[in-house]
Amino acid sequence: MTVDITDIDTLIIGAGQAGIAMSEHLTRQDVPHLVLEKNRIAEAWRSVRWDSLVANGPAWHDRFPGMNFPNADADSFVPKDKVAEYFEAYVDKFHVPVRTGVEVHRVERNKGTSGFTVETSDGIFNAQRVVSATGPFQIPVIPAIAPKTPELYQIHSAKYRNPEQLPEGGVMVIGAGSSGVQIADELQRAGKEVYLSVGPHDRPPRSYRGRDFVWWLGVLGLWDAAANEPGKEHVTIAVSGAHGGKTIDFRELANQGLNLVGRTESFSNGVVRFNNDLAANIKAGDDNYLSLLARADAYIANNGLDLPEEPEAHTLLPDPECMTNPILEMNLAEKGITSIIWATGYATDYNWLKVDAFDENNQPKHHRGVSSEPGVYFLGLPWLSRRGSTFIWGVWHDAKYIADQIVIQRQYQQYRNEV
Repeated sequence: MTVDITDIDTLIIGAGQAGIAMSEHLTRQDVPHLVLEKNRIAEAWRSVRWDSLVANGPAWHDRFPGMNFPNADADSFVPKDKVAEYFEAYVDKFHVPVRTGVEVHRVERNKGTSGFTVETSDGIFNAQRVVSATGPFQIPVIPAIAPKTPELYQIHSAKYRNPEQLPEGGVMVIGAGSSGVQIADELQRAGKEVYLSVGPHDRPPRSYRGRDFVWWLGVLGLWDAAANEPGKEHVTIAVSGAHGGKTIDFRELANQGLNLVGRTESFSNGVVRFNNDLAANIKAGDDNYLSLLARADAYIANNGLDLPEEPEAHTLLPDPECMTNPILEMNLAEKGITSIIWATGYATDYNWLKVDAFDENNQPKHHRGVSSEPGVYFLGLPWLSRRGSTFIWGVWHDAKYIADQIVIQRQYQQYRNEV
């Protein structure tokens, strides 16, 4: 039986922000390509986010350079559905060749000839190059310590939508990055008794002296930091655009009525135990916050900027009871906790990519997205080239670099010695 095979120069897997950015740059350089997406365009913004989520950065910043958010104030934080619509409009504007509803099952290097055989739900492709633009948010991770208690309603934050989906009773949110804090705050405001398990984190000011923190990270060169700091691989960033944008302050959240506890250590017989590290985690976050304020003040002084002073931003609230007398263990039933939301991050899944581009931990081996397997590229991963790599604008710049490398390789491949 004859199998139809479609030849393509470059195949991009994933039509989220990474895949769309990659396509734009390849289009500008006349590289024939196709984007395959198993779901819909920007699916993660549609179905792997809670209802009230807004972008973590202002509209003027969290976008691609080629198009503004329509009908949005530049300093506003765009709702998730509008972000998905933005990417759909971007696809139309730049004529991105996306084929949705196509799942990639296997990518394997060809033997005896160049390129890769790509098996999909819509047939087989022969591609000279493959760009994995599937991003870091692939498999929601719930740690093995999760209690095996049927009466507890447990979900990952990827499955959380709104307070109404939870049963009556208190809630424990584990993980205090941007997702965990925003979900815990929303549940507490909805009248739930909420316990938030807080681990190590950075917490930049939402704004300072009239400028959003994304502006400060830009002018201070922090977005372009080329590598993560040692020991901070698992430190999350607590920042939010909710309620018009507001600095996350754990002391303020405690005063608001959120019950803060340290990192979750174990569950046994209905009892949860916490590390005695809540105060240390919050104070380390404070140090991160204050250090950015200090750098911003120095930048203003050195550059003679006329920005309003904000001395109150340097004043921290007193340590709440949860820091001075921390809860180290708790009986879930006695506290009326009926739900646990695990805001504990994601793992990647590259089982479909059968190439020599991974280390012993099955993590991609690459430099700025150019993998150790010639012809395979990664895009949209944390710290791919810089701190900003997972952000909308950051992935656009990473895609430009990878597109340039693809063009260089195509030029070598097309060379013919006619001497």
